[in-house]
Amino acid sequence: MSGRVSTRLAWALVALAVVLLVSGTVVSLANGLGVDVGQEVILWAITLVFAATGALIASRHPGNAIGWTFLAAAVAAGLASLAGSYAEYWVDTREWPEWLGKTAAWYGELSWMPYILVPVTFLLLLFPDGRLLSRRWRVVAWCAGVGIAGTFVATGLQPGPFQDYPQIKNPYGVDSSVLDGLEALTVLALLIGILGSALALIIRFRRARGELRLQMKWLAFAGAVAAVTVPLGSVASDLVGEIAYVPIMLSVLGLPAATGVAILRHRLYDIDVVINRTLVYGALTATLALTYLGSVLLLQLALSGITEGSGLAVAASTLAVAALIRPARARIQHGVDRRFYRRKYDAQRTLEGFSARLRDQVDLAALCSDLNGVVRETLEPAHVTLWLRQRP
Repeated sequence: MSGRVSTRLAWALVALAVVLLVSGTVVSLANGLGVDVGQEVILWAITLVFAATGALIASRHPGNAIGWTFLAAAVAAGLASLAGSYAEYWVDTREWPEWLGKTAAWYGELSWMPYILVPVTFLLLLFPDGRLLSRRWRVVAWCAGVGIAGTFVATGLQPGPFQDYPQIKNPYGVDSSVLDGLEALTVLALLIGILGSALALIIRFRRARGELRLQMKWLAFAGAVAAVTVPLGSVASDLVGEIAYVPIMLSVLGLPAATGVAILRHRLYDIDVVINRTLVYGALTATLALTYLGSVLLLQLALSGITEGSGLAVAASTLAVAALIRPARARIQHGVDRRFYRRKYDAQRTLEGFSARLRDQVDLAALCSDLNGVVRETLEPAHVTLWLRQRP
């Protein structure tokens, strides 16, 4: 496929996804059904992020299957929006063909699989060049594809009412014992595909060097953020409500965004800075929050006999936390560099030691030898030559 044709096809799929998405919203609003804002925001975000990232990758790297996988996921998410809206309209009015309304409800029940399972599984398996590690990994790819397709079919053939639309019974449901065996086999194939895809990513990361390792770091960083955010957000949702799902959604959408940065190599070399700052400011935020809460509670207990209000405790805690910001950041930065950026930490210590010796060094030969040693240790060049200009 030529570059011009692939670019046109990619952006045509983006347009299709957006049209499906807008149509779903219009159907809901035009028929006075109301809009579930949370669900609509999630579908819009998933569709637009996958569509934009997929189009950029597919237009610039047509041979990379990840771009086309993202575009397919965007179209599937847009179709899910339209199917869900039409199913709600049909349930409310019972107008238009019955089979169409029930089919829309059927797809709406299963729609998460194409735009969640497919991109996540094959992203891990094919990242970053869109190719398998070797021919032997075709078994994992086939297990992932068969597992996802089989799970879709087996779930779609389950008899009984839909979970999201209890008024509608599955028109394609089949009451058969064979279905249980099919579901067990597809779940096993899907499990092999998911675990194999994760293993492929780990092997790629261990083998990667240079620019490829930076690409792998972008996806690993986004995956780590999502792995931390999703369980914490799920727990916090019981305390703060649906607002906790916002960071969950952002962290999950960080996966395609990081994939786009890595494959397109846009600001690729910033990943170490991003990871460093995330570790530092994440630890700093947690430290300050715990210090603030602990000091407020302790001061309230200590001042309970003096004042009944908590204003003094809050003010004192705020001042203490403000004074703690700079020294805490410096200590955390020092610890992060020492633990995760050992070469940078060792180089910084070497330069600090050389600067201290430089103030007292008067022997030119010793100074030259010391300087050569510092350059070799910090920069690791192939060779070092020191040229001193002679005075006229």
